Amino acid sequence: MNVVPRDLMTEIPVSSADVRGAMRHLTGGVSIITAGRGKDVTGMTVTSVTSLSVEPPTLLVSINRDASSFSLIKRHGAFGVSILNADQLDIAERFAGKGGLKGADRFAGSQWLTAVSGVPLLAGALSAFDCEVEEILERHSHGIVIGRVRDVRSSTRNAALAYWHGQYVAVDQDEDAARLADASVPARACRGV
Repeated sequence: MNVVPRDLMTEIPVSSADVRGAMRHLTGGVSIITAGRGKDVTGMTVTSVTSLSVEPPTLLVSINRDASSFSLIKRHGAFGVSILNADQLDIAERFAGKGGLKGADRFAGSQWLTAVSGVPLLAGALSAFDCEVEEILERHSHGIVIGRVRDVRSSTRNAALAYWHGQYVAVDQDEDAARLADASVPARACRGV
């Protein structure tokens, strides 16, 4: 089924501040996107990674077209995704620009593996993916990058780093599952929803 484009109503403008504020309610897993090869590398912290398909294995990430990572992804046709564990807050902040580090300087102080495509993948990440660019859809300020997964590495850790309401939070599968079970709304209370 194809979607037919239609004219969108633009009479009621929505401010970017309102959208940004509303999106703070969406909890996102924290990942590092890496791009480039050798010393010509860069990376960024994102919460915009999602699985597009498992057959074939494909990921989707949204990247600002002005970001240095975007141009390297376009040039090399590959990118890495490292899903951070709860102990990697310092790496998330470094790749988000805290401290003013840019490019290859952001990689100092952490162990990195070189993927088959040449992109760096973070050692000790919950999961790491080596992706070949399948397609880039440029819309507004961002590019939606679709990547075919060429290699995947996973750890046995369970505690993830998430971002919610402008703050990093640790999500531990064992501890938080028990807390959620205690705080869950009984199923009969949800029937009226």
